[in-house]
Amino acid sequence: MADTKTQSVEEATWDLEPLVDGRGPEGVDELLDEGQAKASALAENKGHIAEFDGARLAAYMNDLAQVYDLVGRAGSYAGLAFSADMSDEKRGALMQKVQERGTEIETTLLFFHLEWAKLSDEQVDELLAFEGLDKTRHYLRSARRYRDYLLSEPEEKILSEKSVTGAAAWERLFGELTSALEIGLDGETVGIEQALSHLHNPDREVRKRAAEAVTEGLAPGLKTRAFIFNTLLHEKAVNDRLRGYKHWLQSRNLANEASDESVEALVSAVRSRYDIPQRWYALKAKMMGVDRIADYDRMASLAQDDEKIEWSDAKSIVHESYASFSDELAGIVQEFYDKSWIDAPATPGKRPGAFCSYTVPSRNPYVLLNYTARRRDVLTLAHELGHGLHAALARKQGIFHHSTPLTVAETASVFGETVVFDRLLEMEEDPAGRLALLAENVESGIATVFRQTAMNRFEHLVHTARREEGELSVEGISEAWAESQTEMLGDSVGITDGYKTWWSYVPHFISTPGYVYAYSYGQLLALAVYKQYQEQGEGFVPRYLEMLATGGSMSPEELGKIVGCDLTDPEFWNGGLSIVAGQLEAAEAAAKEAGRL
Repeated sequence: MADTKTQSVEEATWDLEPLVDGRGPEGVDELLDEGQAKASALAENKGHIAEFDGARLAAYMNDLAQVYDLVGRAGSYAGLAFSADMSDEKRGALMQKVQERGTEIETTLLFFHLEWAKLSDEQVDELLAFEGLDKTRHYLRSARRYRDYLLSEPEEKILSEKSVTGAAAWERLFGELTSALEIGLDGETVGIEQALSHLHNPDREVRKRAAEAVTEGLAPGLKTRAFIFNTLLHEKAVNDRLRGYKHWLQSRNLANEASDESVEALVSAVRSRYDIPQRWYALKAKMMGVDRIADYDRMASLAQDDEKIEWSDAKSIVHESYASFSDELAGIVQEFYDKSWIDAPATPGKRPGAFCSYTVPSRNPYVLLNYTARRRDVLTLAHELGHGLHAALARKQGIFHHSTPLTVAETASVFGETVVFDRLLEMEEDPAGRLALLAENVESGIATVFRQTAMNRFEHLVHTARREEGELSVEGISEAWAESQTEMLGDSVGITDGYKTWWSYVPHFISTPGYVYAYSYGQLLALAVYKQYQEQGEGFVPRYLEMLATGGSMSPEELGKIVGCDLTDPEFWNGGLSIVAGQLEAAEAAAKEAGRL
């Protein structure tokens, strides 16, 4: 059974001490010292990689894994602690120290990948046939896809060293600025996550006030955040030019082990079905009794009241949902609850949003939330725990194969969210309540598939314009945001002037350029996987768990085959979009049953 102990959300904070064996911040230095010593020993192999046989390569990779584990534990401790309170100067200083020392260790080891890239395909094939490389084989083979874009070792060292005072510094500043945003709402000051949660409120006036408050709260530092964005846009352009990338998204596609053609096919397929969100928002306007909804109405709950779900209830719902699918997964979920692997409360200074950190295979993953007791937050808990389950199951693959490319990384999270959604729907007997749930499901799909694709188009516009026109004005960036949103929404949603600046708090644009299409990719893949589960029942579960436990030891296409999905088929995306269209039709039917149409 799930943990039903009374626990307030304020008490649900994580314990990061296992990352440093209970030694606190001092343990970070000790980990880095040990990592530096091991890296220095490995550096004695510089200039000799071409002389390796299979056994020597396996030994080197085993030692390298130990370095990555030590540095990864230090980095996870400092980064997670800082995420929980980005206003704490000591935490910021610790994270900066880890970044600087981690970069120093990274530059010590740069030679290996450069020398590995220069080996002939024949020599690589012979080396990778060695039996002791099971936990590194895919990593080593796929690392060679960068060989046409690597610079000389001195150049690579300069880029690595300068990144600490370059991109990483700007990313940290952006994070500190957004976590410190103060939104004045209904006589009190709240963080941006709490303010945005009001956009789900059934009362339109509440939503409008919240949207206006967010816009007002974003205004003071808007020029500064735009300058940070401009700087990082240009830095990426310079790096892409130096490495020889042909377009702004090519490096992200390589990291995702996805061809340019497959990504273009995905984006084109989604853009060709913008009629789905437009149809839904037109339907929602009818149910709300307005001619056209505004941007702040898109996520409005269709429930009669703004239902609150306490933290203890949310935990039980999610645990029971995973238990209905797999006892093994439910057991891991319980570990997250019992062992303080989750930081749940929305507190001042905390990083906005939610995420799961895989950390390293020798330790456990962690989840950060900003829980505000909305039903959407329950699904967010399920989503991030899906990532956590993926991380936990893949630990046996070792540090090189622990993580998957971003495109596959969303599969477990969306799958888990869908399992919990079906559980909530099963629990709801009232037609109006079922309509509200189905509406949330449609809107979640729209946000993940279509909105993220529109955000990809926004990134395309600003990256291209920055390279062709130079520094962009706040107005120029905001117009690109409005253009990409208008393409998706058409005439079904009225975009307010204030909404045009809402690009300025999205961290992915800053820290992970090109990331967002992975959400669309992952959502459509997860829906296809879930459909297989619905059709096959319990017999599907072992294959699904096998896919998760395989981690990143295979390519995305090979991982898809485990669960019966052909990611190389251009029609695959259309199949996923048909599932989203089916969700819309189910919501339409529920609206009629509830008497809203």
